[in-house]
Amino acid sequence: MRRAVTWSERVPGGPDGRRMVTIALVDRIGSGLWTSVSVLYFTYVSHLSVARIGTLVAVAGAVGIIGSPLAGHIADRFPLTRVLTVVQTVRALAALALLTTDDFALLLAFCAVGSLGDRAGNVLTKLYATRIAGPDRVRYQAIQRTVANAGWALGGLAAAAALALNDSAAYQWLLVGDGLSFLACALLTLRCGEPPSASRTVATSRDDAPASRPASPWRDRTYLAYVATETVLFLDDAVFKVGLPLWIVHATDAPHGLAPLLMVLNNVMVVALQVPLARFGATTAAARTLLLPLSGLFCLGGITLALSTADGPVAATLFLTAAAVAFTVAEMLHATVSWELSVALAPEAAQGSYLGAHGLAQAAQRSIGPLTVTAAIAVGPLGWAAFGTTIAATCLLQHRLVRDRLTRTPLSVPPTTVSEH
Repeated sequence: MRRAVTWSERVPGGPDGRRMVTIALVDRIGSGLWTSVSVLYFTYVSHLSVARIGTLVAVAGAVGIIGSPLAGHIADRFPLTRVLTVVQTVRALAALALLTTDDFALLLAFCAVGSLGDRAGNVLTKLYATRIAGPDRVRYQAIQRTVANAGWALGGLAAAAALALNDSAAYQWLLVGDGLSFLACALLTLRCGEPPSASRTVATSRDDAPASRPASPWRDRTYLAYVATETVLFLDDAVFKVGLPLWIVHATDAPHGLAPLLMVLNNVMVVALQVPLARFGATTAAARTLLLPLSGLFCLGGITLALSTADGPVAATLFLTAAAVAFTVAEMLHATVSWELSVALAPEAAQGSYLGAHGLAQAAQRSIGPLTVTAAIAVGPLGWAAFGTTIAATCLLQHRLVRDRLTRTPLSVPPTTVSEH
């Protein structure tokens, strides 16, 4: 009788792959502790005004945008595990430093450094997974994303329980927990082996000088166009964080309590279905094909949101739930497609720089997304229909855009890599 495969054995990448999944869980638990209460901390502990809190969040987010390309560039030149350890340590210090002051300028600086580290950490973790999991990177991404969502939920529940104490010290302890989680991630990263990297090659005196400059995403028009389309496809993130709550309150007959329930539904679906759905995009060709049903899901999500203005709470609730399901399935499929195509389109010797450029799509969406969904809300039902249709059309554009690049045969043999264990 064949032995049952354990959960740990299903994680690609061996022991290092499992350690990095554990790091993702610890990281997201810490982030869940802090993210949901950060605004309240600055209000009740730091005593900042609403205007100053808004400025702090906006400036920190803007600074964080450069974290992705900067981290990718550095990771192509230095050992990835060491860079990731430094980034996690910087995130920990930035979080704990918030406890030391109520000065607005210092809070702004610490938040900016934390945001920079957060975006850098995302790219570095993705790059490590790409290198360690090899051809099983799509499955690895699905497992890691499932674990990360579970971590967010655990952190959020712990934060809610702490706030039930109704004591300002609870906010400070949650921030301490966030900082300690990053320190734990740094220590765990030190135990991970350095994966092979084509960007760090063995050079000898007999090697010919390079005939051309190394590949750069900033000179790659196809990849930059792909990143631009990715920015549009990531807009679904703003639907749950901004669009649904405001739409439910201002435009539908649904009960206001439906908004957090739809967030819970989103989280539960991702935890339950991300890994099973990943098998539909296990190869580059399959991932590109997924853009076609993904287009239909985005269109369906926009239309059902438009129909949620129907009279009566029951009808509104049903349409809103259908929209949440459509956008959640779209989110999961796009996560699989985005992970695979962003790597497949990147030259092997410059994966860090290319994935760093790809990280700009999510960073830019954080600024563009809220503006886009509030514009859709202002227009009304037709605004949501246009929102879904626009993202659907972008899926089809991306499907066409990457076709020639993905079918092109590589012209060179990958260089000898350095593996540090």
